[in-house]
Amino acid sequence: MPDIFVNYRTGDEESAAAMIARELTRRFGGERIFFASNSIELGHRYPVELVRAVEECEALLAVIGPRWAEVRGADGRPALEAEQDWTRREIQTALDRGILVIPVLVGKATRIDRAVLPDDLWELADCQYRRFDHRNAESDLTALGDALARLLPELGAVDRDARAARERTETKSRRKPAQDAGHTRMRTRDVEQRVRGGIGNLNGELGTFVNEPQGPVNTGRGPQYNAPHFQGDNTGVQFTAGDNSGTIHQRFERERRRSDDER
Repeated sequence: MPDIFVNYRTGDEESAAAMIARELTRRFGGERIFFASNSIELGHRYPVELVRAVEECEALLAVIGPRWAEVRGADGRPALEAEQDWTRREIQTALDRGILVIPVLVGKATRIDRAVLPDDLWELADCQYRRFDHRNAESDLTALGDALARLLPELGAVDRDARAARERTETKSRRKPAQDAGHTRMRTRDVEQRVRGGIGNLNGELGTFVNEPQGPVNTGRGPQYNAPHFQGDNTGVQFTAGDNSGTIHQRFERERRRSDDER
């Protein structure tokens, strides 16, 4: 049997009631939403079906528009005053059985005035309501569905929108580690390319660097690295660091003294 019974009055916002029933059906499944024009099978006795559906539902939505209390019956009197009025009987049955009744006020409908209600419906005026406006239909329908899913665990368990939201979150969670790993690989590759490019430039322009036990030695034509570096008239002089203690090759001393003698 359905969890939600959509109650409405013919001649007052049937379109809003149909929209609500259609959206709740999409979100929770048709078997959980009772809407008379869709839920009663051909040939079935509607008085029996209506009473049975109300008695077994978890919540009744009373869709109330601006003309809800004004629509008149065949006798010219307000339909709400007739004891056999089905809109009235459905709400009364739900209230008598302690079923959750949620008024849904449509458009310009204001809070229910107890003065316009028959005695057996006075309690309806005290029920917390929600609003529905055709101009904000999407957000209002979402809010109504969210409220029902929270109030009724059975609906929350089959909520298609909640399931879709969980699936989107799980998909994002799975994608993030893969994206992070991809970014890390790209950064590593860029660093490796820059390092290889830098070493190539050094080897090409500054000579070849060889790691010896006593420190790096420049075997090319560029300046010595990781050792004292001297500049002046003796350009192109070859020197190396010995034991890394700051000692300079004796050849440099001889060249310097020869230069001083020539002066």
